[in-house]
Parts: sequence; structure tokens; C-alpha cells
Amino acid sequence: MKKIFSLLFVSALGGALTLGAYKLFVEKPQVVYEHQQENGLKNVQANFVNAPNFAAEITDFTDASEKTLDAVVHVKNRSIYTPQMTMQDMFYGRNQGQQRVQIGTGSGVIISSDGYIITNNHVINGANEIEIVLNNKKTYDAELIGTDATNDIALVKIDAKDLPYVTFGDSDNTKVGEWVLAVGNPFNLTATVTAGIISAKGRDLASNNNNKIESYIQTDAVVNPGNSGGALVNTRGELIGINTMITSTTGSYIGYSFAVPSNIAKKVVEDIMEYGNVQRAFIGINYRELNGANYKDFNVSETEGVIITNVLAESGASKAGVKENDIIVRANNVKIGTFADLNGFLNTKRPDDVVDFTIVRNGSERLIPVKLYKNVTTTVNQLGLNLENLKPSELKKYSLKQGVKISNINNEKLEYLGLKRGQIITSINGQKINNVNDVNNIMASINKSSRLLVEILTEEGVRERYIFN
Repeated sequence: MKKIFSLLFVSALGGALTLGAYKLFVEKPQVVYEHQQENGLKNVQANFVNAPNFAAEITDFTDASEKTLDAVVHVKNRSIYTPQMTMQDMFYGRNQGQQRVQIGTGSGVIISSDGYIITNNHVINGANEIEIVLNNKKTYDAELIGTDATNDIALVKIDAKDLPYVTFGDSDNTKVGEWVLAVGNPFNLTATVTAGIISAKGRDLASNNNNKIESYIQTDAVVNPGNSGGALVNTRGELIGINTMITSTTGSYIGYSFAVPSNIAKKVVEDIMEYGNVQRAFIGINYRELNGANYKDFNVSETEGVIITNVLAESGASKAGVKENDIIVRANNVKIGTFADLNGFLNTKRPDDVVDFTIVRNGSERLIPVKLYKNVTTTVNQLGLNLENLKPSELKKYSLKQGVKISNINNEKLEYLGLKRGQIITSINGQKINNVNDVNNIMASINKSSRLLVEILTEEGVRERYIFN
């Protein structure tokens, strides 16, 4: 027993000595800083008003959703193609000429009770058959009425009556920060509604978009594959855009989507229905943008606008008295800050429309009405050619019904191969060329890496074919 008590005593003493050593030599004392601030409060009069509450939580999207859901359709296209022979075809004994069916899907918006539907051109491009599925699951075969590859808009029609439809809103009156809804069929998930705000207007994506529209509405509403051709509506349920594309490194939504403004889409549809093609209007200028680096050179305080660097002869701008170094700042009271703004505005107009341009000349503003005209020239960078429409006398001279003339060659290699000014392009990739607008549409609908087969009529009347890779 004495041994046990001795052991306990030694253990307790050892523990006490160890704890004391730790406290004395190892553990640092805890320091607490206390700061006492003098009471410097002052009495300040406050003025309270009943401010309206604009919190996102009270924004009601249900009415706009109800107006739109039944007017947005599922677009299915079927295209038949013949693939090249692969090693798998040889292994499984498949014939080289065996045709296959490719099915694509997207969205569309009913814009009239009698079955007119607007969608993206890329949704139905190359389709042999187009099928429309309504929100109530009814299916219809659709007829293609017309397309505009430049603005990525297509118009189709189904044989039906008394359909729900969406009315066009004014996209020029939309504001950055305004709530919008994207309605479509992403990943075949029908009748999907997402919400967001307008993040930017007049967004120029031409460098990434093969010479197509340069004036998108940018939103952060979630848009994914399958939404293309669907509706972008405001909180009143008015159509303010056609959802068209996303920028992504994954192929799916990562933050921003882009829509063709409704004013452009509406004008394209009206042109197709009335004229069978899109009427493009031009002012007749070359340009560069005003910015923070060059605005002082023009004796102005603003850094937004379009500087006219050249006025084309016999154009609407030339006849109206527009001069080099004039700066366009407004068109019909619509602000023009970039060329994307100007191009988007002109895409809503037709030849012979008169537009009131506000320009700055020598530091002061003036209003100049300009009559827009129909384009007769174009530059095709992929081919290195400047082209212009043929005059009636030239069509008669060569016994032609269509074609465009080479007015200038920007690539010396083409001249070495035998191309000359004055030669006539009659078709590209088998599609007949009636005018420069046909050329623009074809070039906008193909990939930059695609091969081009161009048929040319020489001044001697010989038809030649050139392949551009």
C-alpha cells in the first residue's frame, strides 16, 4: 500500500513540475487589446420619403410566361446526307453510297394566328424536312418561306389557324438592366423559361461570327443548345429578340447569350413576306469609330460616334451633303455610339427610306436627312474580291439572267490564276447568284474553312470554275 501511495505522490509531483515548466517557459501570455472610442456621435436630421421598391423579388414573370409559352414551338429538322467511307464502314460492310438521316432541333416563335413562325436560319439550314411541335404536343409539317443568313433569321409556316402568338416589341426602347425571359427548348426540355437582364446592347460579334449581324442584344438569361430560334421577351410578354447564340468554351451556357433584336427580325420577316428576299439599305460611307484615342483630333468632347472617312460617289450620303470627317451621333434620335449601333439601325430600314442623321461637323451638330439606297457592291474577304451588280445592258450583252461582276481583285494570286476585272460570277457552290446580296447570304451561311466552288464567265464567254479552300 505504501508503494502505491508513493507512486501516486511521485506522479502528481512530476505532473505539477511539468505543468509549471510549460506555463513558465513555453506558453505565451494571451494579450487582449481593448480600444475605447470616445462618443463622437452627432445629431443629423434625416429626410425619409416613400421610395418605390424595385427589388427583384417583387418582379412578376408569370404573366409574360403565360403569354409566351404556348407561342414558342419545338423545331425539328431532318437532313439526308451521304458520308464518306470510313474504316468502320469497311469493317461492318456498309455501302459507301448509303444515305443517312441527321436530325437537328431548335425553337421557334409563332408570330401570327395563321401559322407563321420565326426561327434562326442555322436551325433549319440544309433541312429536307421541317417539323413543328406545339406546346400542346400537336405536330405539323412546315413550309420554308424564306431565309436571311446574314441576320440568321428564317420564316416557316404551318397549316393551322387560331394559334396563340407573340407580338413584336420595340427592341430600340429596351434598356440595359431590364428584366427579360428566354423561352425555348434547351436539350429537348420543352417549354423552358429562364430569366435574366439585358447585359448590353449593340454587341458586335462579327469577328467571331463570319460576317453576320453585328448588333446583338446580350443577356445573362440561361440559354443552351436547343434555345436557338426561341423568344426573348420583356416582362410584358412582348418579343424583343430571337435567341441565337452563346459564347462558350464548353458548348453550353457559361454566363452570356445573344439575341437578334426584334426590330431587325421583324423587318426581315416583313421583307420575306412582301418581296421574297431581304431589302438592304445603305447610306454609302466608309467609316471608323470615334474613341478616347482620337476624339481630340476632331475637336469634340464626346468619345462615341461613327467618323465618316469616305463618302461613296452617287450614294445617298453624297447626294445629301454628308462630308468626310463628319461624325454620326444619332439616327432618327437613336444614339449611335459604334458602327454596330449604326449597322443595327440600318438593318431595320429599306432602300428609299429617309433617315434624319445628326452629325457633328467642326464641333457643332447639324441634322441631315439622307435617302438610303439599295446596295450594288460588296467586298468578299474570303475570296479577295470586290463585286458589283450587273447593269441591264451587261446582262443583255452576255445573254444572262443573273450574276455579279468582279470590280476589283485584292489578291494578286487570283490574277496569276487568270481572274480579271469585268469577269462575272454566276454561281457559288451551285447556288445561282442574282446580286451582291445573294453573295453576302451565301458567305454568311458557310464556315470559313469550307471549300468554295465559284463559277465564272469570262469576257470571251467561256465558263470557268475556281476552287477556293
